[in-house]
Amino acid sequence: MSLPSNAPVGANAVDTYIELTRAAAGVGLTQIWFAQLFDIDAISVAALAGRAVAGIEVGTGIVPMTGRHPLAVAQQANTAQAATGGRFTLGIGLGAKAVAESSFGATWDRPIKHLREYLQVLRVATSEHDVDFQGETVVAKNFLPAKVPGATPMPIIVAAMGPQALKVTGELADGTIPFLAVPKVIEQDIVPALPETARVVATFPGLVTSNVDEMKAVARQQLDIYGQIPSYRAVLDKAGLDHAVEAAVIGSEEDLAAEVRRYFDAGATDVVVSHTGIGSAEDRERTWAALGRLAR
Repeated sequence: MSLPSNAPVGANAVDTYIELTRAAAGVGLTQIWFAQLFDIDAISVAALAGRAVAGIEVGTGIVPMTGRHPLAVAQQANTAQAATGGRFTLGIGLGAKAVAESSFGATWDRPIKHLREYLQVLRVATSEHDVDFQGETVVAKNFLPAKVPGATPMPIIVAAMGPQALKVTGELADGTIPFLAVPKVIEQDIVPALPETARVVATFPGLVTSNVDEMKAVARQQLDIYGQIPSYRAVLDKAGLDHAVEAAVIGSEEDLAAEVRRYFDAGATDVVVSHTGIGSAEDRERTWAALGRLAR
């Protein structure tokens, strides 16, 4: 399950996400993933939710690298891993060029090189802890002890879908968390590009609802931006899809269960469903209950 995409927020966002995490665990869901947008800090909320709700795995899906130095991300990730007792997965990604430039004033220069160097620093900073790295796009050195007692090295996964990003991910990360990559793309393009031991956390929008047409219209509007982002446009083209909403599953419990099975059959190791909050509370509860039954 992915949050906070379209999650209902009460008077206190952190309280809301902890309660949603507790509800997810209550229906049998084993993982909950927090998306980094422009409001909450996803790593912090994952740490708090994972500490409050025993047993559930938490992760970020994903934290964009732009505007975040890898040493700072490692500090947060190590703290989250200690807080959750080893149940945290760090998901990162390059993000989108337009957002990097317009929101952070960053340059989109050699993104694959930057991904490689960023991961090299993260790997050391979340395991050996003592970093002294001088790269072409990243410089990192901690002058004081950086080890966080209680923090074991956590899995690091990347939102990689293109061949160059997948190559780097296969070498330096523990897997990928692709979004909108339908089962055919998972099977033909993503799984073969990674080591056999890599995690493939396939993520797609899904909702169980009786108001199918209305919810598809809402999903179409919310997913429209992805067709304008080159990395997502490329993965949609590979699947032969005109619009991202065609990768969404909005319908019955049986429809959702069949799609989850298709992802596993294609080689996904984990399946995450996003956008479960675009409808009513009843829709969300039906969706979570259906996924919880599949997780048992």
